[in-house]
Amino acid sequence: MDLGSRVDTLMDGLTADLVRLTAIPSVAFPGFPDEPVRRAHDLLVDLLRGAGVERVERLDLPDTAPVIVAEVPPPTPDAPTVLLYGHYDVQPPGDESLWLSPPFEPTPVEGGLRARGIADDKSNLIVHLGVLRAYGGRPPTGLRIVLEGQEEYGSAFDDYPPTDPARFACDAMVIADVGNLRPGSPTLTTGLRGASEIVVEVRTLDEPRHSGEFGGAAPDALLALLKALATLHDVHGDVAVEGLRREEWSGTTYTEEEFRTLAGVRDGMPLIGSGSLGERLWSGPAVTVVGIDAPGVDRAASAVVPYARAKLNLRFHPEQDPRQVQGLLVTHLESLRPFGIPLTVTPGDTGPGFEPATGGPAYRAALTALREGWGAEPAFVAGGGSIPLVNGLAKAVPGAEILLFGAQDSLCNLHAPNERVLFSELRSAVIAEAAFLREYAAAHRGGSTT
Repeated sequence: MDLGSRVDTLMDGLTADLVRLTAIPSVAFPGFPDEPVRRAHDLLVDLLRGAGVERVERLDLPDTAPVIVAEVPPPTPDAPTVLLYGHYDVQPPGDESLWLSPPFEPTPVEGGLRARGIADDKSNLIVHLGVLRAYGGRPPTGLRIVLEGQEEYGSAFDDYPPTDPARFACDAMVIADVGNLRPGSPTLTTGLRGASEIVVEVRTLDEPRHSGEFGGAAPDALLALLKALATLHDVHGDVAVEGLRREEWSGTTYTEEEFRTLAGVRDGMPLIGSGSLGERLWSGPAVTVVGIDAPGVDRAASAVVPYARAKLNLRFHPEQDPRQVQGLLVTHLESLRPFGIPLTVTPGDTGPGFEPATGGPAYRAALTALREGWGAEPAFVAGGGSIPLVNGLAKAVPGAEILLFGAQDSLCNLHAPNERVLFSELRSAVIAEAAFLREYAAAHRGGSTT
């Protein structure tokens, strides 16, 4: 039986397990109960053991949901070992009034299912399970399976792998926390932008003062802040902070129409910035004002504002150093004195991007596998978001090839209301991952992956 036919016989069971797993509200954010996170952990342990994995361990770290670390030994001494990664925690559901059905009640949609976390990242956990079942628990490579439970919020696990490299030793990794540019189009993610946060604030008066009597001379904190923020972009909307790297994008990207639909851009609104969408989204920087403290319009008094602050989110090229890049933005803001008013700039969290090596045997095997899974030529994209653990894994196993693909797609509404996954993407991802293990094992035996 070929892989496609074999996976077809598994789909009903995989779908049922996806429903069971997604019905568990495993949100690992402060203020949410721990019990559902532990329940998702326990279900996955049972599913792994049921799929033939004999060695399943629990890794406990301070203030971190338990990490599942499982292992399947290689079938022969010369077979490679592949690490499979995913996470079982999910984003909070947000405003439930925006959902068409309760977020933790998996609900049929055309061609798939809707629920919080069903695409990010529980469908990809089911992909790993499907591969194990397709091979009867005895794949052609060794496996290390790492499933964490606090990826969305962040935890001590992000920095753990380099402290215990033997636990993660492998020849290649499949990071299944991504997906396709569009449904039906197999996609390898070949870069992740870094991320940094900065708070800039202005304090000019002891308290508000009547705008009629003092406006025009009293230093307005909000005006100073807005003037400073306006320097971050040029007239086209491109980032104007000196030293931030931007390159042409040579991979696949969205059409403008696709991007407008995905972003929910209103009719008549222009997109900001210049150059290709790939440059603006992936190989160039972005500075976003994600929050601002100022008097609300509904309760605004006729007064000069004494204090204002803003939180900025910076996304940057994966090959730039995160501290250095954050310093460039801090320096830019600190050098400004709008109307002669100094700014207080406070750097926050910052994390590196990631750009995996391409061209090795695992990469070539993945191309063949993606063609088999989806029946189409693979596309190449980068990610604007970050996966902090990837850098930790890369440091722990510097010689391993790292591949990023999975069952999500750009229309799945991850982190948004009405998140969904398509059965066709789930099926194709299982076939592709199973085919990757076969092709990669063949490469180690001297076979071809072209």
